[in-house]
Order: sequence, then structure tokens, then C-alpha cells
Amino acid sequence: MANNEVTTGRFTKKDFRGVFWRSFTLLGSFNYERMEGLGFLYAIMPLLRKIYKNDDEGLKAAMHRNIAAFNMTVAPSPFVMGTTIAMEESAKEDPNFDVSTINAIKVSLMGPLSGIGDTFFWGIIRILACALAIGFAKEGNPIAPFILLLVFNIPNVLTRLITLDLGYNKGAQILSEMEKTGRMALFTHCAGIIGAMSIGCMIAMWVSINCPLQFTLSGSEIIIQDYLDQIMPKLLPLACTLGVYGAIKKKVKVQYVIAGIVVIGFVLGILGLISA
Repeated sequence: MANNEVTTGRFTKKDFRGVFWRSFTLLGSFNYERMEGLGFLYAIMPLLRKIYKNDDEGLKAAMHRNIAAFNMTVAPSPFVMGTTIAMEESAKEDPNFDVSTINAIKVSLMGPLSGIGDTFFWGIIRILACALAIGFAKEGNPIAPFILLLVFNIPNVLTRLITLDLGYNKGAQILSEMEKTGRMALFTHCAGIIGAMSIGCMIAMWVSINCPLQFTLSGSEIIIQDYLDQIMPKLLPLACTLGVYGAIKKKVKVQYVIAGIVVIGFVLGILGLISA
């Protein structure tokens, strides 16, 4: 009975343990359209079914919201899951709840938590675990791989357990206070700005398209890419990204978009109009 002790009016400890274990599959279906979105939905799906019991349309809408693009360091991701569960409860209980804030909050949490998670887990814990394991391995000690796994994964597991509970309980309290004070609308607006900035940074970092055309005119060498950079740095990557986004908004199938990118990129590359 203790294992299934009720923690809220709707959920049990067993329910949250299920979310904890499912959070380990976050990267199991990573893709470049929704990244960790499918894994996120899979992790919280049993609780969504409880929230929207006997409400098929509400469940469908919640599933659609929570399969949206999501990407962050996996260890603190249960904090976002807990917060999302709390917000979905509020959306079910309050007809006036603005459901657009759910994804806005998720987006706004991804950056800061990933910054902390990457620094702590990849920049500190991973290096410490590897250094300790290498020390044992150089001496021929067979416990070296176990040292690596334990030193890295114990903080990982504890972080998942703690942040899930914190996100659900404290996240709901924080969001409730924000709603009462009118800060939710401001926070949502700022989250949208942060999201747009993050997307802009990812385009600049990950999409590499240049125009290699150059020719000599009246003794002066004309480099087309230099002029494009004067108009707007990373103009071609932005144009390509907006084109793909426009196609997806018009319900063009993703496989057709990918095929179009391959064909157009190949033709323009052969003609010498673009390069990576």
C-alpha cells in the first residue's frame, strides 16, 4: 500500500515512478523534426490519460501540444515534465486557462536548464568520471568501467528523481502565483522572444550555405558572398530555413521537403551557385 500512496488527488507515487523510468527513453526516438518531442510525450502519456479521462478530444489536444519540438539536457528534463503535468491539470480544471502557455513555458525552460545541465553533467561530472576511471584502468583494475558508470549516473538518476517532484509541486505553485499576479502573459511573451532568438542562433550555427560565385569587373574582384553578408549575415541559411518552414506550414509532407532539399541543393551545387 505504501508504494501506491496517493501524492495528489489524481496521481500516485507509482504514476510518478512511471514518468521517471520513461524519461530514460527521451532520446530513443530523436529526430530533426521534433527532436525529443516524441520521447517527452511518451514519458508523461500515462498521466495525461488520467487527467483527460473520458475526454478524448482533450487528450488529443494535449498529445498534440506535448509532441511539439523539445530539446534539452536529459537529466533535468523531468523538471519540465513535472511542470507540464501540473499545467495540464490546470488546463483541464480551468476552462479559461491559456493552453498556449504550456509550450511557451517548456521552451523558456529548455535553454536555462540545458545550460546548467550541460555545464554540470558534460563539463564537470563526465570529465571527473572519466578521469577516475582512467586512473583505475591504467593500473589494470577491472572496476574502471564501473567507476565511470557509477560516478556519472548516480548524479544523473538523483537529478531526475528530485527535479520531477520539484517540477510538479513547486512548478505548479510558481505558475499559480504568476497567473494571479498577471505575470504569466509577460512571461509567455518573453518566452516567445527567447524561443525566436534560440531558433535564430541554431540557424546561424547549424545551417551552412554560402554562395561561391565571384568574378572580376573592371579590375575589381567581386565576391557575391561578401555582398550578401553586408545585406544580412547568414542570409542564405535564413532564406533556406524560412522556405522549409513555409513548406511545412502548407502541410507539405516532410519526406517531400527533404527530397526537395536534396534535389535543389544538388542542382545548385553542380551549377556552382551554392556551397556548404
